[in-house]
Parts: sequence; C-alpha cells; structure tokens
Amino acid sequence: MSECWLVVGSPENWATAFEHKNIWGLKRTQRYLWDTLNEKDVLLFYVTSPVSGIVGHGTVRTKFHQDQPLWPQEVKEERVIWPLRFEFDVDRCLPFDEWQTSKIASSALFPRGGFQVLSYELGRQLVSKLKSLPKGYRVNAPASLSASETPAPYAEEPQQAEQVSPSHEQIKQRLVEIGRLQGYLADEEYVFDIGKLDVVWRRVERSVPTYAFEVQVGGDVYHALAKLKHAYDLWNSRIFIVASQANHNKVANLLSGTFHEISGRVRFIDLGTVEELHRRKKAYLDFERELGI
Repeated sequence: MSECWLVVGSPENWATAFEHKNIWGLKRTQRYLWDTLNEKDVLLFYVTSPVSGIVGHGTVRTKFHQDQPLWPQEVKEERVIWPLRFEFDVDRCLPFDEWQTSKIASSALFPRGGFQVLSYELGRQLVSKLKSLPKGYRVNAPASLSASETPAPYAEEPQQAEQVSPSHEQIKQRLVEIGRLQGYLADEEYVFDIGKLDVVWRRVERSVPTYAFEVQVGGDVYHALAKLKHAYDLWNSRIFIVASQANHNKVANLLSGTFHEISGRVRFIDLGTVEELHRRKKAYLDFERELGI
C-alpha cells in the first residue's frame, strides 16, 4: 500500500518547486525518510504562513541526489541544503491566487514536522476534500512519459519499408530529440568521473541526470552497464541500455551476475523501438498543437 506524506514548505519554495517541473528535496538528516519514500506514494502539498494549509496533491515519480543549489536559500548561501530530492506528478492543485482563500486546513495536521507520513485514513480524507474542489481548480499537468511509455498513435501508419539498422550516432540523436520533446535538457556524451554517458536527460540546468542511456551497436555491454550502475549509485538516475535483441541474453546474464545490484533498475530498449517511440511522441505533440493545447 502506498504511503501518504505531508510535504511542508514556504510559498517561495513551493513556487520554485513548481517552476522547476515539480522537484522537492530533503536534508541529509532526513535520509531515513527519503529512503522510505517510494514511487507512487501520495503527497499533500502544505504551504506555510501566510497560507497555512494544503493546496494540492500528487504522487512521487522518482528519487535522485543533487549537488547543485536550487531553492532561493540554497542559491543565496551557495550551498545545497536539500540534496535528497524527488520528482512528483501533480494530480490537483489550487491556482496560486487561490491558495489562501481555498486551501484545505485540518486540526489533525502537525506541519512543524516538515515532512511526515500521515495515517491512511487522514490522508484519504484530505485527498477526498481536494478532489471535491470545483472542477476549474483541477491542474491538468500531464506527467512526462517515461521512456518505456508511448502515447496512442495519432499519425497515419507508416508504409512498410526495408529495415535498415540504425547507427550508434543515429540512436543517440533520436534519444536526444525524444528527451527534448518531453521537455528535458537532453545531451550526448555527458562527462562524469568514469567516462561519458551516451545520452542523459535532466530536468533543469543545475540538476543531475534524471535519465541515463547507454547505446550498444556492437559495443562493450559490460562497460555500458558499469557506467549505468555508477549513474544509479551517484544520482539514483533511471537507467536504460539500448541494444539489439541479439544482445538481450548477454545483458540478462550480466544483470544476473556481476551487475545484480541493478537488475531491477536497468531497462532494456530494443534499437528498433527508439525510432517508433520518436515517431509516436512527435505525432502526439503535433496533434496537441493542432488542437491548440
């Protein structure tokens, strides 16, 4: 069962969190809480004085480490105060100018705790109250699709063509384009302490990679997995190896042995899937533009 968390912050920090595509953070002393936090856990957005109430709710998307300042206090002091970060999806949130007048308050809450797990019953009641807000307050903020998800195809089906194996550079470029279509800062050849990652996607300029990809077109699968494992250990990145089906067994064998620590984290993407993913995402965005959304 998913936990329900009360996430407490100042109006300024919440504004920064939403501005930077829904990022929150905890102090190093709160590591035990961050470790307990899981994807799909429910979050209640509590804004401190002068609001003093809950203005929305959402769910945890992914966790990661950060070594660059983000919030106003961090930027002012030139140090990272909340390095244990996570991304979240917004299910519903009041408009900023309605925070004080329409917030949800409860005497059962103890916001001085900063970040705390709530009982299942209390969390359910508060989420229910938020869902009962007028429909106009609903935030239709679509979560970015993960690399393993694809929207329904809106473009016409392409004509059958002769299959041509894409090159290493072509796959990297497609992954960069997909990342940018999803609103990420996407880069090739991302340098870190043990080499270069083929492609990374980051939320903002001052953030570490949220997604890390290694592309294998006849390359060294062992070293590709080693770099992905290091990215996961450093930043808790979502890690992907992009290779042909011919390499699937090799990857599976390494994940069951040498790299068993990341066997449940790394995802395998077939080379041929990348082009299809790019086509569908582009068609989806083109369709939205046509509708003016």
